[in-house]
Amino acid sequence: MSGMQQGLTIIVAVQEPARFHAALSLATANAALDRPTRIFLQADAVAPLRPPVTAPDDARYAAAGLPSLGTMLTEALGLGVQITACQSGLALACMAATDLPPGVEVSGLVDMLRSDSQLLLV
Repeated sequence: MSGMQQGLTIIVAVQEPARFHAALSLATANAALDRPTRIFLQADAVAPLRPPVTAPDDARYAAAGLPSLGTMLTEALGLGVQITACQSGLALACMAATDLPPGVEVSGLVDMLRSDSQLLLV
């Protein structure tokens, strides 16, 4: 067995900022352990990436000393988490790849499934 650790791919399949926040929390924790980590935003889950990246609960999170959705996105990217928006999701959100925050990639389901990483649906 090689020294490489199996990666983790977190799939967000619904347009709920709380789920995206949870995915970012899981991803940053996994990446902090030096493990390959990806988040794939499928279909309607792409919409929260529309700048500015905010969530209705950002103020509540801040009051509890927790980072906002936008801050979590920045932290995840900074830790090397690969964040990918589904091509179909971009079309559903009426967005173009140029509308995405810097560092967010665009791909499809087939490319996402080519990896041998563990899949987690949130």
